[in-house]
Amino acid sequence: MNTAIQFVRAGAFALLLIFVAAAQPAAAQQAPNPTAQSVKEEQLLKALQPGASVSGRITIPDSHSATLIQPEGQDWRKFHQGVLPVIGGVAILGIIALLALFYATRGRIKVDAGLSGRTVTRFGGFDRFVHWVTASTFIVLAVSGLNLSFGKTVVLPLFGDAAFATLTGYGKLAHNYLSFPFMVGVALMFIIWAKDNIPNKLDLDWIKAGGGLFVKGAHPPAKRFNAGQKGIFWIVAFGGLIMSVSGWHLLFPFEGGSTVGDQQFWVNVHAVLAMIFIAVMLAHAYIGSVGMEGAFDAMGSGEVDENWAKEHHSLWLEERKKLAGNAPKGSVPAE
Repeated sequence: MNTAIQFVRAGAFALLLIFVAAAQPAAAQQAPNPTAQSVKEEQLLKALQPGASVSGRITIPDSHSATLIQPEGQDWRKFHQGVLPVIGGVAILGIIALLALFYATRGRIKVDAGLSGRTVTRFGGFDRFVHWVTASTFIVLAVSGLNLSFGKTVVLPLFGDAAFATLTGYGKLAHNYLSFPFMVGVALMFIIWAKDNIPNKLDLDWIKAGGGLFVKGAHPPAKRFNAGQKGIFWIVAFGGLIMSVSGWHLLFPFEGGSTVGDQQFWVNVHAVLAMIFIAVMLAHAYIGSVGMEGAFDAMGSGEVDENWAKEHHSLWLEERKKLAGNAPKGSVPAE
């Protein structure tokens, strides 16, 4: 009897040992291993072909939400976190440095003959309204857009997490809604000014003379817009068109069969062009304000000094005087 009991106990103990030995590998397999998981993910990304992705199952209508892994997204993130800030920094800080150097060496461009005290109408009320609507919305769009690239490194350390999150949220709303008046403004500018911005032979002479910006007293003749202003106009026209098209894709993503790759393309176009656009507009704002005496009046009051017009837009001033001389007494020539 005792022998039988001992035999049963020995068998039960042996079965317990077998069970524990079999269960230990299973428990080890269930334990999480972050290093092993990251290796598997990296191998999976390398194994995917360009354009492929890993998707899961979802119950919501947005099918794009099922995408779990997309290799191109890694490259897109590296571009926006590494390459794009470099492009923006070089373009924007570079133009600021050049303008500072120009101001230090050339100073403010004065009216050589001095202000006459007599004015001539340069831009009417509607022209100035269109200009300032476009300019003011562009400023908000530029600041809120730059926040996406430089906010975490510049704004966040200065104001903290809560303030940065609030500013970014309101900036996003402003960027989305003010894009519409900006697009309308660009379209109106093209309609009312395109006819006066067609390039001609005078523009070559203006470019050869450096627009009179570098040599005092050297003012090449120009009509209503000189070659420099025409360059700015066409940059705004074509750049504004591309910014509008790319921005439309970002406002209404995946419309018309657009893919994730399409969205990434338009985001890159929008971001790079925005950096260049901002740099060009900084130069334009400098010349139109502190860089040149009397220039701001054109878009401020709409009235410019006659001597300023004679030096920078002599042919346009002559046309204005001819129209005024041929007009019936008491009438005002139209723009």
